[in-house]
Amino acid sequence: MGEEMEQLLNMGFPDELAAQALAATGGKSTLKATEWILNHKSSSSSSPPSSKPNPNLPLPQPNLQPKLDRPRTVDGVLGQDHLLAKNSILRSALECNRLPSIILWGPPGTGKTSIAKAIVGSASSSQSFRFVSLSAVTSGVKDVRDCVEEARKIRIKNNKRTVLFLDEVHRFNKSQQDSFLPVIEDGSIIFLGATTENPSFHLITPLLSRCRVLTLNPLKPHHVSMILKRAVDDSEKGLARTVTMAVQVGEEAIEFLAANCDGDARTALNALEISAITAAARSSPAHIDDCNQEDANGDTTTVTNRGDASSSSSSGAVVTLDDVKEALQCKHLAYDKAGEEHYNLISALHKSMRGSDADASIYWLARMLEGGEQPLYIARRLVRFASEDVGLADPSALNQAVSCYQACHFIGMPECNVVLAQCVAYLALAPKSVAVYRAMGVAEKAVRESVGQNEGVPLHLRNAPTKLMKEVGYGKGYIYTPDDPTATQSYLPPSLQGHKFLKWPEPQDNTQN
Repeated sequence: MGEEMEQLLNMGFPDELAAQALAATGGKSTLKATEWILNHKSSSSSSPPSSKPNPNLPLPQPNLQPKLDRPRTVDGVLGQDHLLAKNSILRSALECNRLPSIILWGPPGTGKTSIAKAIVGSASSSQSFRFVSLSAVTSGVKDVRDCVEEARKIRIKNNKRTVLFLDEVHRFNKSQQDSFLPVIEDGSIIFLGATTENPSFHLITPLLSRCRVLTLNPLKPHHVSMILKRAVDDSEKGLARTVTMAVQVGEEAIEFLAANCDGDARTALNALEISAITAAARSSPAHIDDCNQEDANGDTTTVTNRGDASSSSSSGAVVTLDDVKEALQCKHLAYDKAGEEHYNLISALHKSMRGSDADASIYWLARMLEGGEQPLYIARRLVRFASEDVGLADPSALNQAVSCYQACHFIGMPECNVVLAQCVAYLALAPKSVAVYRAMGVAEKAVRESVGQNEGVPLHLRNAPTKLMKEVGYGKGYIYTPDDPTATQSYLPPSLQGHKFLKWPEPQDNTQN
């Protein structure tokens, strides 16, 4: 019972209530114990966790007991107007009280969990739905089965349908995702999944066919600013509770966080919380007393107000621009070296070079390097580009790209950043030709489709190292070109005589500039 007890305590439930719930449900399922607590909270002598938030929880999360209240309806969700507009599919479904199974796909910190919870509260008859939340990080198929079994019982008993929300659904493997198919199909649950990864790559097709995929966008700075101001203004569950004193945050600090969190509200809230803790420590009486120390001459140095109000503790903690810069350290970049953003950025770099835009090419290169991309990966892509897109228009481009790879291998990051930038600029400004690239594609197609029947090599093109091979005709009729440069002979199989794969010189309208 130890692990289950620890999980309940981490959710913020009191010791006595958690122990009572585990004893009543057999002590083997955290989910059942949580359901028991929520169903018996009215008769329990202990206060429910939602009425007394745990001060040790981080500001933006977790789902079951956030310090900051999530929006109760979709009207309170910020930044996803394309999904929540008046005539959207989601709004129409809510008005008809017919919730579909949904996959919420979007970057971290954009409101996937908030939308999932708000959906249930926004239904025209919200009392007919029950919300259960799981995470694919800590749950398995057994937890899903327990939830489905409970959902079927409650539907029969109370005619209430269960909305099962699974966060990080992409972490379930194929067989685990299969477990949702029959219960979605027979209506046992309404499934809501959240993922930061492209569903096309990480979710099985049968699950996608049963769900509607809704794409969330990164939050705009003004939306993040509104969320940060909520945290500052909420005296019960916001910053004031975190640092146990009043907190003031300047407009400049909020704007900086909103502009540098890359649309991730969780990142902004975490940085704001760290900033507030720093400001609170600076404003505490103990900190000021430590600063009132004697100098080397025996004189007392007193902390004075420097004009930023942060030196005074009378009005609480004051978060300055320097505080949030220190907390954030650097601009947050949405980049995953093994995920979709990795491929999006290399595609942007490749297409910018193909379009001969050196400025855009260097920008996308910088985005990849700042996101932590391996320089040798970029260099390998440049080698490919040198042949695919520059090709015969500037044969020396391949030498440049290979030299770039070798230089990156020799010196590594951060010094090789200018080597990559030089090669990227060279390739972007170089004349372009895809003649070789297209020729190879046509030739491969001819081989795959057996155009020319994939005939054997003509005898006159074969070597004849033995007497027997000469006797059967190997090499017979071959003309040694250096001896007779004007002679003509065929090099393709008979069925492909006269076939053109490489079109060079390219017509002017086929040359990419």
